[in-house]
Amino acid sequence: MSAFIPYSTQSIDASDYDAVLETLMSPYLTCGPKAGEFEDAVCSFTGALNAVAANSCTSALHLAMLALGVGPSDIVYVSAISFAASANCARMCGAQVEFVDVDPKSGLMDMDCLEQMLDEAQGEGRLPKAVVAVDLSGRCVDLKRLRELSMRYGFKVVEDAAHALGATFNGRIAGCGDYSDITVLSFHPVKIITTAEGGMALTNDAALAQKMRDLRSHGIVHEKERLKDQTRPAYYYEMQDLGWNYRMCDLLASLGISQMRRVNVFLELRRRKAAMYRDLLSGACGIGLPEPDTEGYESSWHLYQVRIENGRRDEVYKELRSKNIGVQVHYLPIYRHPYYWDTGRYAPLPGAEEFFSKTLSIPLHPTLSHLQQQLCAAALMSAAEGR
Repeated sequence: MSAFIPYSTQSIDASDYDAVLETLMSPYLTCGPKAGEFEDAVCSFTGALNAVAANSCTSALHLAMLALGVGPSDIVYVSAISFAASANCARMCGAQVEFVDVDPKSGLMDMDCLEQMLDEAQGEGRLPKAVVAVDLSGRCVDLKRLRELSMRYGFKVVEDAAHALGATFNGRIAGCGDYSDITVLSFHPVKIITTAEGGMALTNDAALAQKMRDLRSHGIVHEKERLKDQTRPAYYYEMQDLGWNYRMCDLLASLGISQMRRVNVFLELRRRKAAMYRDLLSGACGIGLPEPDTEGYESSWHLYQVRIENGRRDEVYKELRSKNIGVQVHYLPIYRHPYYWDTGRYAPLPGAEEFFSKTLSIPLHPTLSHLQQQLCAAALMSAAEGR
């Protein structure tokens, strides 16, 4: 049997080993200079003014909700198709979550559905405090229209760009802050770059950034000029808010710094491989392909999600898995998880249901070889046709 081909995996080389080893031999394993250096590197790449590194993307999402003041009396709208953390961050603050339907082909938030929900909510006096919009698979949601709606209806925009480091919208890199109040990134091993575990929140609002920095470290303030009691010696610090231990340690940040030096290489490899799949699968029976990149609108191609159009998605999944091809399904609509579904508050959304029933993520990552791509494409076409 052939070796297992994962849908995604990290790309680690000697420079990464050296970076982590250097930190291991330094005086600081955590709370040293590396997290700040990593934040600076991501700001330089994205154009964001402020970055707050965290120990996971989920932590960054939670910090974003907290900084925006989301609480039990609030409503947060979330893309129906995403990993559960996109909604859980609002529930962790006690807020009510409502799900926005998605385009059945792309899985991205349907802006017409969002506008209709907002219009109805305005009439009922139930507008959301924030909207969490997901850049699924690495393709940006319609950020321009989302920002226009936020200005009209008064909600904050949290762009969940966990999949989208390096993606572009209207020629600008995701996280630049042109359209979102806060953008979050993930550095899980399957993402564009990795810190093993880790995440980051980006914002152009200095006050939001400071709030998130305080909350990621127990709500503790050290800077003398910000203390309530400024008469104490240098040992003194204050917990001014209830915070969490969401810091990123220097070991992980040093890996992130090293990985950021190759981020453009990773992105180019993913884009080439996505183009190769389009060539290999073009015209295949029963397989719908994702839209190709266009000028100014480039996906980071975290996932290559095809659509199995003939109702055989689960059969195709089983067939490819039996051949050691690590296909995956991204995602079950969040409202379908028992935590949400068992409340009886949620009904199926047609776009999300259709997208989930057809979507299949096939292997795509920088270390995927040309031969492996050919094997994946051939097996997929065979399985989709029922051969």
